[in-house]
Amino acid sequence: MAVSIKDIAREAGVSHSTVSRALAGSSLVRPITKERICRLAEAMGYSRNTVARSLVRQRTETLGLVVSTVADPYVAEVVRGIEEAAFDNGFGVLLCESGNNREREIAAVKMLREKRVDGIVVSASTVGDFYMPLLDKLHIPIVLVNREQGTEYAYSIATDDLHGGQLAVEHILSFGHRRIGVISGPEHSQSSTNRLQAYRQTLEAHGIPFEPCLVVPGDGRIEGGYAGAEALMSLDPPPTAVFCYNDMTAIGAIRAIKKRGLSVPRDVSVVGFDDIPFAEFIDPPLTTVRQHRYTMGRLATQMILDLLSGRSPQANIYLEGDLIARESCAAPGR
Repeated sequence: MAVSIKDIAREAGVSHSTVSRALAGSSLVRPITKERICRLAEAMGYSRNTVARSLVRQRTETLGLVVSTVADPYVAEVVRGIEEAAFDNGFGVLLCESGNNREREIAAVKMLREKRVDGIVVSASTVGDFYMPLLDKLHIPIVLVNREQGTEYAYSIATDDLHGGQLAVEHILSFGHRRIGVISGPEHSQSSTNRLQAYRQTLEAHGIPFEPCLVVPGDGRIEGGYAGAEALMSLDPPPTAVFCYNDMTAIGAIRAIKKRGLSVPRDVSVVGFDDIPFAEFIDPPLTTVRQHRYTMGRLATQMILDLLSGRSPQANIYLEGDLIARESCAAPGR
């Protein structure tokens, strides 16, 4: 038979309201009494009735999370930040994958609302503009992390891609490269658009003309990076350096370059974006722009919690990335 608050109160010789306050961490209960009640509850095997609690408080203490795919190392760090911040505040997390599919993302958000989550975080949303008219119907806060559309949205956290792209291209230029290729990201990706804009602006600032043939499409995956590098290396002359949409793209690009019998960085320098966990362990270790993914996850959760508490957090937060210089970039023909 399940242990109830009344059972603990009887054993402790206090009222059941005192037990309830103590287990909730209320400051109205003396610390010594609170500690005794909590120890007793643990010894008796008490487990709080979260269903009843949610009915009383009109909260489930659960957040919904929609990500493109859990297979992406970038996403894993965002998820870790969200889950740890949620756990620290007594919340659980329900996770859904969208597969970068617009309809599936919308369905996931609606399903999570039906599960009565208190708030939702969406990573790399492809339908950011959709949520504005939907907020009044959902009646819960939604925070976007690195949204893929350029439309304005009430609450979001993202990396400053213009700043990060400039860091990457400036670093390449500092080695003396002047013919720099780009493997872009998924179609309609705002992050990819911003990084390409940074590329063009940085070249212009150095008096280097933009050549459209040096920009090839990618998809954010290893396969797209491989195909993109194949296309760039087929140019006459090929670029001496390649700026990649993300680290997964860069890994594919390095593989394709090596398969042609070329060396990275002696023949071609490669720079990525993200700083995923194994970027420093590939051959050669990858120069990249670090996104503070874990921090973005924690900030997204805090933004949700602030909104649930009636506080007004900063609406749109942009975090600057850091250039992480490793061994995949060097002077041309070194």
